[in-house]
Amino acid sequence: MNIFEQVKAAVPLPAAAEQYGIKATHNMIRCPFHNDHTPSMKLNPSYFYCFGCGENGDVIDFVGKLFGINPIDAAKKLAVDFGIDTGDTVAKPQVYRKINVYTEKEQDCFRVLCDYFHILEDWKILYAPKTSDENYDEKFVEACQKLGYIEYLIDFIIDEDIEDRYEVVNGLITDGTIENLKKRIERIREDGCRFATQIEAGVNEMNGGIT
Repeated sequence: MNIFEQVKAAVPLPAAAEQYGIKATHNMIRCPFHNDHTPSMKLNPSYFYCFGCGENGDVIDFVGKLFGINPIDAAKKLAVDFGIDTGDTVAKPQVYRKINVYTEKEQDCFRVLCDYFHILEDWKILYAPKTSDENYDEKFVEACQKLGYIEYLIDFIIDEDIEDRYEVVNGLITDGTIENLKKRIERIREDGCRFATQIEAGVNEMNGGIT
């Protein structure tokens, strides 16, 4: 058998998906090839089919599309990662593209959550009321309401198993939470830059006649 036949005979599709961070439930997963809100891809041992976007193929097609590599490189990657002796020296360990689609999503999600967490931490201190009868600043309220939940999500991504992290991270991405937070953080930073510019302009005006 050639390397394609050996790999397809040795590696069931659900096992390949789990190897790369995607756990199937009843052989169904959220399709990694489109913005899938509910599991719409069926993983059979020898082929996959997405009822949402129509993507289909065998285990080599799946890995090739997941990592953005051609079929021969996908077959070699599977042979190496699953310890398949193909009898072909080119299939032995070497440097392949290791970009894992899920890992990239998780890292992006973690970065956004951490950025927002630090903003909330600052707000809870900077905008805390100075007296008991002072009206609460909206930034202080936002910090009090959301700081605990964001901290929980960060700890979850750090501590939990990859299967559980996958569900949470993909949920945060597909429901728009992460994209909305990115926009929120960008607006906050833009407002901060404008405020700093105004302060600097005011100081320069005050010192205009001083040499």
